[in-house]
Amino acid sequence: MAANLKGKKVAIIAADMVERVELVEPRKALEDAGATTELISMEPGEIEAFNHFDKADKQKVDKAIDSVDPSDYDALMIPGGVGNPDLMRGDKRMVAFTRAFFDEGKPVAAICHGPWMLVEADAVRGRKVTSWPTLQTDIRNAGGEWVDEKVVVDSGLVTSRKPDDIPAFNSKMIEEFSEGVHAEQREKTHAGAR
Repeated sequence: MAANLKGKKVAIIAADMVERVELVEPRKALEDAGATTELISMEPGEIEAFNHFDKADKQKVDKAIDSVDPSDYDALMIPGGVGNPDLMRGDKRMVAFTRAFFDEGKPVAAICHGPWMLVEADAVRGRKVTSWPTLQTDIRNAGGEWVDEKVVVDSGLVTSRKPDDIPAFNSKMIEEFSEGVHAEQREKTHAGAR
């Protein structure tokens, strides 16, 4: 992939039980494309990554949510893992941080269970998205159109279903992040607001 993200700063939000491969591989792809990435969590220190239901390794948190401002970032990436987005969606700061990217029209990419954060931020209404299959009812109930596809792009929002989709996810994520602000992202977010 071309290094077309030079000068872009990407926020990655995650908590304990993040799916390791969905954090590490997209982050590497972003950095290989020239982006600067920062892993943001609820607290400083480390988070515990998992390989499905088994502990994997610790990942160093670059910044805690209280010390960041969404306006300092060009894009947002949300990895999956069953527990990771469930912990984050219970934290109003993480939800507000996620929502801010949509309000500003900035591109967002979420994989597997990561779209739970999009549901919590009220950002799927009127959008076509995919995710791990068990989230489809939540997405539909939140006003989104769930589809079973490897990767889905909707006005700056990139979603994928599972680790097997990472190559397609990374490719579309880099493409959308390189395009920068998507006016239609902001428009869809505000048109779908409750």
